Amino acid sequence: MKPIRSVEVVPFLPPELECVRELAYNLRWTWDHDTINLFRRLDKDLWESTGHNPVLLLGSISQERLNEAATDEGFVVQLDRICMKYHEYMRTENTWYEKHQKGKKGVIAYFSAEFGLSEALPIYSGGLGVLAGDHVKAASELGLPLVGMGIVYQEGYFRQYLNADGWQQERYPMNDFYNLPILPVKEKDGSPVIISIDFPGRKVFSRIWKAQVGRVPLYLLDTNIPENNKQDQAITDALYHGDSDLRIKQEMLLGIGGMRALQALGIEPAVCHMNEGHSAFLGLERIRMLMMEHRLSFDEGRQVAAAGQIFTTHTAVPAGIDKFSPELVDRYFGDYARGLGLSLAQFMALGRTNPLDSFEPFSMAMLAINLSSKTNAVSKLHGVVSRNLFGSAWKDLPIHEVPITHVTNGIHAKTWISDEMADMYDRYLGPKWSEDTTDSNIWRRVEDIPNEELWRIHERRRQRLVSFARARMKKQLEAKGALHSELMEATEILNPEALTIGFARRMATYKRATLLLSDPERLAKILGNKERPVQIIIAGKGHPEDTPAKELIRKLVHFSRREDVQGKFIFLEDYDMNVARWMVTGVDVWLNTPRRYLEASGTSGMKVVFNGGINVSILDGWWDEAYQANVGWSIGRGEVYADPDYQDAVESQALYDLLEKEIIPTFYERDKDGRPRQWLSRMKNSMSELCPVFNITRMVREYALRMYFPAYSRYSEFLANGAQKAKDMAVWKNNLARCWKDVHIESVESGTESKMQVGDDMRVRARVRLGQLTPEDVSVQIYHGPLDAAGNINEGEIIHMMLSDETEKGSVSLFSGAIRYFKSGRHGFTVRVVPHHDDLGTPFETGLLHWASDPINVTA
Repeated sequence: MKPIRSVEVVPFLPPELECVRELAYNLRWTWDHDTINLFRRLDKDLWESTGHNPVLLLGSISQERLNEAATDEGFVVQLDRICMKYHEYMRTENTWYEKHQKGKKGVIAYFSAEFGLSEALPIYSGGLGVLAGDHVKAASELGLPLVGMGIVYQEGYFRQYLNADGWQQERYPMNDFYNLPILPVKEKDGSPVIISIDFPGRKVFSRIWKAQVGRVPLYLLDTNIPENNKQDQAITDALYHGDSDLRIKQEMLLGIGGMRALQALGIEPAVCHMNEGHSAFLGLERIRMLMMEHRLSFDEGRQVAAAGQIFTTHTAVPAGIDKFSPELVDRYFGDYARGLGLSLAQFMALGRTNPLDSFEPFSMAMLAINLSSKTNAVSKLHGVVSRNLFGSAWKDLPIHEVPITHVTNGIHAKTWISDEMADMYDRYLGPKWSEDTTDSNIWRRVEDIPNEELWRIHERRRQRLVSFARARMKKQLEAKGALHSELMEATEILNPEALTIGFARRMATYKRATLLLSDPERLAKILGNKERPVQIIIAGKGHPEDTPAKELIRKLVHFSRREDVQGKFIFLEDYDMNVARWMVTGVDVWLNTPRRYLEASGTSGMKVVFNGGINVSILDGWWDEAYQANVGWSIGRGEVYADPDYQDAVESQALYDLLEKEIIPTFYERDKDGRPRQWLSRMKNSMSELCPVFNITRMVREYALRMYFPAYSRYSEFLANGAQKAKDMAVWKNNLARCWKDVHIESVESGTESKMQVGDDMRVRARVRLGQLTPEDVSVQIYHGPLDAAGNINEGEIIHMMLSDETEKGSVSLFSGAIRYFKSGRHGFTVRVVPHHDDLGTPFETGLLHWASDPINVTA
């Protein structure tokens, strides 16, 4: 029955407790242990049963308990202290950003399809969302003028449970937004702020919710409102669930709707950061807004917009990129493209690797790359992978020069560290460890932590993980209607003193969760050793439509039921941030087994480091650059074999060998006081070497210094004086594209020597026909380096040639330069011409490049 009127009922808080409401609606509590303990103190059981959601806690707790807390002097004193600290944090102006930007206030808009801030706000699925959540938390800590933009999903990501056979099943509980730590954004008259975007034959409307994350506002879009039909209300139902039609609608909402939401809120970002390609349509909407407001052409608006746009790719394989058919793009963007002054072919070209291929689908990643001034991968190795993945978009450009850099991911330490570890760091590292997690001098003090105290805290965390796993397993069995005897057995699984290995992540097949099961008898023998017990805790979800991933889970569950491993190998259902936090703070070893080159970064292993855990991993993602022999273990040395089955066989045996010969003996080799001295040394090495590097503070500072600040300056310059610089650049690029066909290297002259000594110079001269271009429009370069076995220059170096005073008729210019040889061996060189303009973000953004051709008149 539909009500004739609705009213929002909020809990009545006694005046002494009014600040609790403010604390509940600012997700700063997710990384402040004092505030979390305050909520837990109100009602410990309710805190757990509400999923650590303080808003729902306040809406569920009895008025009697609130009144009691208001008269509890100890509670009120604790609350006052926390509120004072909170308000001081919110008004602090002397932040890292203020020190580096000196009063500049250009807003950075950070767009992501998911944000993992807390299990209490279930609008995330995995690593991408958790990284986005950590990113905005760090932005708050650093004082960046950043706003987040995303979607609030009615069902969020699915909840996982397993049937009797171990097959994954999905539930989609509805999120009650009025009991989440978010608030509706309203107009001055109290009505909701509504934005609209154009869909075929109709408008789709969205309201805006706001989550406050410390100093950073995060705005979330929601189409489940009466203004839309039922089909459009469902656009924001679920995350990563649906066909291409639903996906393009969600991404239009995020990109186009997100920009319109910021406009409705009076926010004009100078920099837009796209966290993956889901939000790439924002670049088109930003161009449209610039065209309308500043009377610019599409090409002019594109120069301004791209100057202030950053794109981060998390993808390692083509299948991970959202792509849409020309027919689908035409259906949703035909009128939009014409409004931009573009034909469908011109519009499709913006999202294609080869703009001339009419059959190529529209790639959101390519759209983001084409409309950004900076593109980055999320680890050093992923940078190599990304340059190969997208390199064909830059025709004839050597892969190592493809303009995709990297900023290695990090984690927000205070979110993921245990209470006990944080207190210990405060005592021995000093309280500044959490203010600047990048200070390596502070982390060297880890050596000052007494072994006995570090080990005592670590053992306590392992014991608590075991208690959590037992309670979780019992709950899983109760839901399946297990027998009383089975429930009793669940309370005795795992050994609080045994070597505990954790493996928890999205259950994609490339992550090879079953690599451990390659030799089940050998693994069972390892787990069954009574003198040196080992146990493994596994968690993870497979995408609802990923049948192979579900099969992996089923195999893991079936193995866990073997009599000889029962209670030593367990699978925890419904992996989320809460389960992850228990695991990363309690395990001894964190296991990661992806196929090399397929893990973009990974961050769960970083969380373990801050809690004293040790990583054992394939050399992929972040571990490829983090690994040192004294901080953890590597499975193999980065070898890649053509046969994946052989790869699995080799690496599974290497993992078993590591466990039997290195990891287990090191863990159980104890001194006279019963402590594993070598293990503790490795724990300390891991913390002191890795913590100051693989943290979110370093990451966001790097984004700010390398990406945000330069983009802000460039965007401001391109928009100044009626966008004159953008207009000039658009004219120059169009002229360049028209005249480039006439650019030709007519001859190259070099020395006559066939052999040279180290330290010698070789002079090189090139005659270049430029047609209607001028020497100032180009850079003529020598590309040189050692030759490989096939006679190719790999990762050559660049020498810029100088324009000679000599001139010739017919638009031919002479350029000269010299190569100095510093190493012996076979070397080669060639010459190329690339566009040059002082305002280009990269010389390769035009896609134009001319090499000396073969045959060519080369005089030696």
